[in-house]
Formats: sequence, C-alpha cells, structure tokens
Amino acid sequence: MALECDINHQFWFFRKNYHYPDLPKGFQISQYNKAGGKAFADGGKITVRLNNHKRDIKLNRIHLEEDPARLVHKGSIATSPFTLVDYNRSGVCLIEIVTEPVISSPEEAREFLNQLKSIVQYTGISNLELEGSVRVDANISIKGHKRSEVKNINSFREVERALRHEIIRQKNAIKRGKVLIQETRHWDDKTKITISLRSKEFEEDYRYFPEQDLVPIEIGDEFIQEVKGNLPEMPNERAQRLRREYMLSEFDSENLVLDKRIADFYEEGANADPSFGSSEYKQYCNWLMNNISGWLNENNTTIDKTGITPKHLEDVIKYIRDGKITTKIAKSFVNDIMQGKSISQIIKERGKTRLSDEKLIEKHCRDVIEENPQIVEDYLKNPKALEALIGRVMAKTRGQADPAITRNLMLGLLKK
Repeated sequence: MALECDINHQFWFFRKNYHYPDLPKGFQISQYNKAGGKAFADGGKITVRLNNHKRDIKLNRIHLEEDPARLVHKGSIATSPFTLVDYNRSGVCLIEIVTEPVISSPEEAREFLNQLKSIVQYTGISNLELEGSVRVDANISIKGHKRSEVKNINSFREVERALRHEIIRQKNAIKRGKVLIQETRHWDDKTKITISLRSKEFEEDYRYFPEQDLVPIEIGDEFIQEVKGNLPEMPNERAQRLRREYMLSEFDSENLVLDKRIADFYEEGANADPSFGSSEYKQYCNWLMNNISGWLNENNTTIDKTGITPKHLEDVIKYIRDGKITTKIAKSFVNDIMQGKSISQIIKERGKTRLSDEKLIEKHCRDVIEENPQIVEDYLKNPKALEALIGRVMAKTRGQADPAITRNLMLGLLKK
C-alpha cells in the first residue's frame, strides 16, 4: 500500500532450483509471477527527484522468498584463499522489490534507493540499522546486449559507483568487439571494480514449479482494510503537510522527510516555541539539513545517537534571532551542540558573544579602511568591494561583530 501496488488476494510459493554453496537444499522457496503463479503484489511506483525534476520509477512486483546463507571471505573475494558459509540467516523470509528496467542513470538508482529506504523506515516494518537488513542487487545492460547483475554492494553510494563502473566496463568491452554474457559480478569496494563470479542462469534454468509442501495463501479484504487503516503517514504526505503548516518550500520539505528521525526532530523543535514563525521554521530546517546533517554524515551516525535535543537547536536559533551571537559563531559550536551542550553553557565556556559596541566596531572599521587603501579605491569603482572590507572587520573581531552594525558604520565612513 505504501508503494501503491496491486495486492494479490491469493498466491502460492514456487521452488526455484539452483546449486550453490549458500543454498544447501538445492532450491529456494520463492514466488513466480508466470505459469499461473502470482507475486505478493504487482506494479507500484516510487517518485524520485533529480536535478529538480520529478519522475516515477515503476515497480514490476514485490515478492516473498527465503534468504539463502551468507558467504564470507577473508579480505577481497578475488584473493581470499577460502569461502566460509554462514547459515544463520538461511530460510528467513525476506521481501524483494523488483523495478521495471526504467532507471536511466546511476544517480537516479541511488535516489530511488534513498526514497525506498525512507518509505520502509516510515512503515516501521524493518530495523534498517541492522547489518544486512537492506541489500541491493543492481542489474544493468547496454541496450541490445546481455545484462550483468552486481552483488555484494554495501551502501547506496557504492551502488552508484558500481553502476558507473559497470557502464564503462561494458561499453569498453563492446568497443573491443567482445560479446557480453549474462553474468553475476561482485563489486569490490576497495579496488572499485566489478569481478565476474559466475554466468547468470536464465529463467528456464531455474525449473520453477509449485512448492508442494506449502498451501496457497489467501488475504481477505477485511485484513487489507485493517492494514490500510493503520498505515502511518508516508513521506510524501508528510512533506505536503510540512509545506502547509511550516511554510517550507517543496525542496526543503521533501529533503526533511527523507529521514524520519530528522523529520520527527524538526516537528518537535518547531512546535515547542509559540514565538516561532516562518523565518524560524525555515532557519530550523536549514540547520538540520546543512550543519547537523553534515556533521552526522561526517561522523557516520544518526541524530538519535547524539546528545542534541530539539531544545538545543531551538535555543541556538533564539540566540541568533535576539542578536546574542552571529550565525558564524553558532556554526563554530556545532560539535559541542552535538555532544549535548546547551548554547548558554558553550558561550560561558568560550566567552563568544556578538559584539554590538558601536564605538569599538567603528574603531575596527577605521583601522580596516586605513590598512586597505586598494580595496577602498576598488569600492569607489565597484560597490561590491564593500564585502571585502566587512570581511576584514569580521576577521579582526573573530566573527563577533554585528554584521548589520558593521555594514552601516562602514558605509558611513566610506561616504565621508
């Protein structure tokens, strides 16, 4: 329902036959959507935005199947002297989501995965933080040639890199007159290349036939309606609501809802202070999307695993709004804020506040004018040179001078 699929009311399982060390019984219990068989759900779509352009990526189906075992190698798969097989996850049920072959670039593939992960996160059906809880097999072909399936990709960023590499590899092979075969390849994230694992089986090689030990499954309308009634707010719905309630732009709202934890944090903080208006809502969003998200990416963590609370960020915005600190000073505090320190505590420790003493700022402005005659001369020809002079004052005051006061005083002195 979250992906707008057509749910099949009755389906049964098939045996997919192949021999590989990760499948000790020689077949995988799966679903087959041909020869009278049906997947759990057909169709559906996910909307992606790339370069400010929206596009629907159509899904082929969602089916259920059992997980095979996990193959473990010492170092790189290409140089490992042995393969270990971990059977602990073998037989666990997984959901496989298959797209139509309509994704047109590696960047689009990554964006599709980000959107899909967000939707799964909102439904609450999976703990996405667990290793192996989300896995990607990326199929790619040059038009008119056989496809390769790339496995063992450990992040969405690596999916983009693997696909980009595979496009170049396949094009170069075609230029050299080689015939591409349908194969399974491994992505080596250390050397950033794909390595051939085995030739890929064709559909008829799997010899699908109904799984005789499992009965057909029926899903009634009553159960479907019950699930529909309990379906939480999805990212797209939430983005629309954020635009209405907090006057955010389409771009800001869609980025904000991508990670449910960030969106929850935003709403808790934005609702906490009744004095907040559209300006503060926007500022709160900017801090989360830029400085906070940047810090989280650098430290490879999530917001719920840090010390920051919505109140911490709310106070930062108030201090900036009330003129107690500049935005530049606040940005220098990000590391401390993420550890759970309040803005008042940080200022007390560092002694950094906004400088609004007009006499002191004027003295710095006069010094800058005397020390930089060439920039002053440039200003007379091009008023944009004013920014360079203001920048010199900011440097002298370590970013503490009030920008508005500095600008007015500098303009006044230059006119004289």
